This record gives sequence, C-alpha cells and structure tokens, in this order.
Amino acid sequence: MRTTFRSLSIRNFRLYFLGQAVSAPGTWMQLVAEGWLILQLTGSGVALGLVSSLQFGPMLLGGAWGGVLADRLDKRRVLIVTQVIKATLALLLGALVITGAVSMWMVYAIALAEGLVNVVDNTSRRSFVIELAGREQVANAVSLTGALWTTARITGPAVGGLIIAGAGVGVCFLVNGASYVGVLIALALIRTSELHRSERVLRAPGQVREGVAYVWREPLLRLPLILMAVAGLLAYNFRVVLPLLATDTFNQGAGVFGLLYSAMSVGSLAGALYTASRHKVHELFTASAALVMGAMIVVTAVAPTLALVMVGLALVGATSASFSATTQATLQVRSDPRFQGRVMALYSVVFLGTTPLGSPLVGWLAENLGVRTAFALCGGLTAVAAVVALIALSRRTLPPPADDRDLVVEQAVAV
Repeated sequence: MRTTFRSLSIRNFRLYFLGQAVSAPGTWMQLVAEGWLILQLTGSGVALGLVSSLQFGPMLLGGAWGGVLADRLDKRRVLIVTQVIKATLALLLGALVITGAVSMWMVYAIALAEGLVNVVDNTSRRSFVIELAGREQVANAVSLTGALWTTARITGPAVGGLIIAGAGVGVCFLVNGASYVGVLIALALIRTSELHRSERVLRAPGQVREGVAYVWREPLLRLPLILMAVAGLLAYNFRVVLPLLATDTFNQGAGVFGLLYSAMSVGSLAGALYTASRHKVHELFTASAALVMGAMIVVTAVAPTLALVMVGLALVGATSASFSATTQATLQVRSDPRFQGRVMALYSVVFLGTTPLGSPLVGWLAENLGVRTAFALCGGLTAVAAVVALIALSRRTLPPPADDRDLVVEQAVAV
C-alpha cells in the first residue's frame, strides 16, 4: 500500500492530487448534465455529437501549439488561468439554465470555449505532473492521477444524476464551477522552489515542426505514440461499442449498459492502482499492456454470456488503464525537458483526437459486420500493432531516460 501511494509523500503532488480529487467528480457531473441539457433543448443526437466535436476538435487541430505554450510558459500560472476560465464557463452555463435564458447557441459557444481552453490546459496539466513529482516518481504519480479520474468517472455521474433529479440540471454546472476552488487553492499552496522545473523554451519560429521532428526521430517516443494512435482509433471507442452490446447483442436497456460501463470502470481503477504499485517504467511493459488489452477485447467480443462479457470488460479496463498511464509516464521520462510540453501535446492530440475519428469507423463496422465482429476486429488489430511494437523494441538496447542516467528502466516484459 505504501508503495502504491508513494508519490503522495511529495508535498506539492499531494496538494495537487487533493485539488483534483475535489474537481474531477464535478467535471464528470457536468458531462452528464450537459448531455441531459442538450436532450432537453433539442432531443437531437446530432446536437450531442456537435457539442462533443466543439469540445474535442480544437485539441485535434491546435494541440501541438498548446504544447509549445506549455514549454514556453510557467505551467502553474497557466493552470491557474485555465481553471479560473473553466470555472467561469461552468458557472455561466449554470446561471443561464437556472434563469431559463439558455438556448442551444449558448451551449455551442460555451462548448467551443471549453475546447479552446483545453488546448492549453490539457497539455500543461499532463506535463506539470513531472514538475510536481520528479522523474523517479512520475509513473506512480500518473497512475494515481488516472485512478483518481477513474473513481471520479464512477462517482461523478451518479451524484450528478441525483442532483438533476432533486435540484435540476443547472445546479450540476454550479457545483462543478465551485469545485475548481479546490484546484486553485492547491495551485496557490504549491511551493515553487520544490518544483522539478526544466529550462523554459524561448520563443522562436518553427517550434511546432521542431517538436514533431524530435518525436519522429526518437523511436522510444515515436513507437508508443503510434501504438496509442492505433488503440485510440480502434480499441478506445467504448462509447460506441458498449451501448450496442447492451441493446443489439443482449437485447437489454440502459440498466445493462450501466453495468457494462461500471465493470470496465472498476477494472480501470484496479489497473491504475496496479500500475501505481510498480517502481519502474519501461516501454516493453507499455507495449505488453496494449497487447493484452487487444487480446482481452477479442476474448470479450466472443464471450457467450453477459456475466463473462462483464468479466472481460473489467480486464479490458485494467489493461487499458495500465497502457494509458505507462505511455504517459514513458513519454515524460524519455523526453528531453526542452520538448516536454510538445511531446505531451502530441500525446493529447493522439489520445483525444483519434477516438472521435475512429467512432464513425467502429460504428460502421458494427452496423455492417455485427457488434461482436467489429469489437473483435478492433482488438485484434490493436494486438497486432502491439506485437510489431514489441518486436521493434526488443531489438533495441533501451538507454536510461533523458537527463536522468541514475534511473534504471527495466528491459524485461512484465504484465
């Protein structure tokens, strides 16, 4: 237990973690409330999709520039500004709903504003973890943060549903806006003298192109990003697959969909905590987690009963959480500090950008081949990509992480 939570012994990371613990459930609460509000206003699935595009589209198009800003600016100060803006947007939407003044164009505008803020916030937040915890503890810190967000994904929607039923959808937005106070207090209390900062990058032309070129010529950065792109395009489209499994495969409704989602969320939490208990980060473990995730998706796709599908989804959740956490940690440990923000920006673009692109493809496959076949095909292709990555990595002598030659990176496959 002490090993699993070891990065919490670092004061700055502990403060940040506690701030996120206050804010993260509010974020998931708002996602539920937002969907409910859009259905109340329009009853349209197209409107739901458009809002999602407005929220994630800016990251796909401008995420690399967000990484440049993260490398140039003080990440703590950037996060203070972005949290204030996000809190203001949530409170504004809540006030519009409660006063009855809200209309759909306002929801679109606020969703676009959130997407633009996230271009800077998401990258700065991911690359800030290594400044809080240091290179030796970054893998543990990333895993614990992942476990925190998984827990919030379970509790936030449940609490949000109760609030919507008892007080109305507008109150959810107000609660989320207020929850950012926890993050702001944590950021204010962080001791800047104890941050593991790298030298800030000066403004210069061509820095986005420079960051992409740096990642491409470094195989230990390029391979995990390509593998994440494949997984994001195919394996991570659970929002498409799980409702179809519930309705088309098992002829059930929202209750079974909730059970499937909960099974995967519980597995994700277990996987994140297991990854946090590990002392070292290595690329072979990352690729192995992707391989097992793909294999478990195939097994789950052919499982004959609902109970076995739920067990399979728990294992898929565990391996997907391990893969995501170790990919982030590996990229941060392997990156030259001068490129930290740009590398994590490319991770965000790959992780958040490929899933929306893959959703229509997975939906088309499910419609034409059947849900089980489509799910199995996505898992199988992810596993094949992982095998290719493992072969490529096994032929290399993995060096110590950049600028930290005392940190030994394991070179054995362990799952």
